[in-house]
Amino acid sequence: MIIAAIDIGSNAARLLINEVKIQNGEPEFIKLNLLRIPLRLGMDVFTLGKIGIEREKMVLDSMKIFSDLMKIYKVEHYRACATSAMRDAANGQEIIKNVKASSDIDIEIISGDEEATLVYENHVAEGLDKDFAYLYVDVGGGSTELTFYENGKMLYERSFNIGTIRLLNDLVTEDNWKEMKEEIRKNINSKKPIVAIGSGGNINKAFSMSKTKDGKPMSATYLKKIYKEISALTVDERMTKYNFRQDRADVLAHALKIYNNIMTWSEITRIFVPKISVADGLIHNIYDKVTKKK
Repeated sequence: MIIAAIDIGSNAARLLINEVKIQNGEPEFIKLNLLRIPLRLGMDVFTLGKIGIEREKMVLDSMKIFSDLMKIYKVEHYRACATSAMRDAANGQEIIKNVKASSDIDIEIISGDEEATLVYENHVAEGLDKDFAYLYVDVGGGSTELTFYENGKMLYERSFNIGTIRLLNDLVTEDNWKEMKEEIRKNINSKKPIVAIGSGGNINKAFSMSKTKDGKPMSATYLKKIYKEISALTVDERMTKYNFRQDRADVLAHALKIYNNIMTWSEITRIFVPKISVADGLIHNIYDKVTKKK
């Protein structure tokens, strides 16, 4: 079975194509292709309230490419979801209609809480050490999703309008930070030690820079250290020193600030960074729905 997931975020759009094979009675998800296009819809939406003409054309062109790729790979099932920027855009529904007309892709706008729930579709909680509680953190361009697990069960989920593109445009207020801090202090508690699980391009970049071995946690101390180093540099200096793309160089420090605050307020000292994303969650969600119908 060939499945595709399209995740249209505030920073980038991603197309993930997986083949699902049954091995020893269990589904195995094999990545066939992953394409990322830095649309940066949040740059328009969070400052103008809508998606501008130039970025709308980028959305339409990108969806045509995604549609052609899905045909080439003979995708049988897909789901396309848009998150924070499209949610907030005054012309979001109009663009969705235009995408349907030009590339025949049906885009659905999902809530922040549903975005957090999609992470659960990765079956992240399965197979985790029951001696710990886990705070899953997904930092995007427009929002940050928190999901708290204990004993394999989700106890809390919340989406906050704090994201890297919003911070880049100075659109996150002290009240936004205060609300997040209070929510974390009130809800992220356990008698067990709590560890974080991070997802998204920025935390993956920090993880690769840390030289931490796959499967091992990265320390909060390292995150604070690299945040201090990167914050002291201009965007151009970051690109030169670390060989970053511009669309990584200008948001990474903002992402690290979000992670550092969350880990400080929840008193978490370690973060695992498995290769998971909203797109992976969508793939699992589609597979579960298709197999249940059968």
